[in-house]
Amino acid sequence: MANPSPYFSAGPYSGPAPAAKDQDAAKEDQDVAQLVLDLCVPELREKALFFLSKKREKCEDLALLLWHSYGTMAALLQEIVSTYRSLSPPKLSSDQSTRVCNALALLQCVASHPDTRIPFVNALVPLYLYPFLNTTYKTREYEFLRLTSLGVIGALVKFDDREVVAFLLTSEIIPLCLRAIDMGSELSKTVATFIIQKIMLDDAGLVYVCASLERFCAVASVLGQMVEELVEQPSPRLLKHIIRCYLRLTDDRRACNALRSSLPTALRDGTFNDLIEVDLTARLWLHQLLHNIMMMSNGGGGPHPVLGRAMGM
Repeated sequence: MANPSPYFSAGPYSGPAPAAKDQDAAKEDQDVAQLVLDLCVPELREKALFFLSKKREKCEDLALLLWHSYGTMAALLQEIVSTYRSLSPPKLSSDQSTRVCNALALLQCVASHPDTRIPFVNALVPLYLYPFLNTTYKTREYEFLRLTSLGVIGALVKFDDREVVAFLLTSEIIPLCLRAIDMGSELSKTVATFIIQKIMLDDAGLVYVCASLERFCAVASVLGQMVEELVEQPSPRLLKHIIRCYLRLTDDRRACNALRSSLPTALRDGTFNDLIEVDLTARLWLHQLLHNIMMMSNGGGGPHPVLGRAMGM
């Protein structure tokens, strides 16, 4: 019997051959590289911003391309600075907002990469975002700017880098985050609270917040206001960040003592029990927070022996 045809003996089709995959990857890399070059051409920039913002999560080396390509970062900053004139009086169009948000998305890519994060900070690039965090307008166009700018700062603090925290503290980021919480949507409040949480988890951040009564009261007041709002409009994710901020404040003895009288009642009376029922970490944090305050009231201190071990304290 003759051997069967090799076409019938082959296994099931599993996609293009490796060579074809390599060609596709090479073509994609060429396309991305060309789009990066197009950022420096004013007539091509808007299209390049749009497509690069879509590709940023798929291209691992995009941050390096953006940072090391001649003129690229200057082009992105030009997009940002050109928007300032539309901040006050407010005249930012939807198209303008979308375009600069695409530029900010690329900056977030650079802020997230381990090889470009510190150079990004040392070049003071985050300062160019601060006017967007300082706006007082709540329309959709300005909220997108606020949220995307917070996303860049959130990418910086995500990796617990002390050099990053030190820079942000000297540049007064916490008051800007408090303003964003006051003016922004639930998502902006969540990202801004996450940034404050990550900064305070650094020892220098906690010292900064607790260095004066004015700073502590500014943070505690905004946290308390958000807790009151969550009673009417619950958000488990935002509540979790708020609880962690309060818990971190109890690591400072003076702040913990102040929270004895200023911690919102809704965090003490079980109002949010159903909201965090399925989140073990949030429940542990809340129990630890209440325990720390109770111990302060009784003249004691230190983490609960069981909860502390569960939280790695």
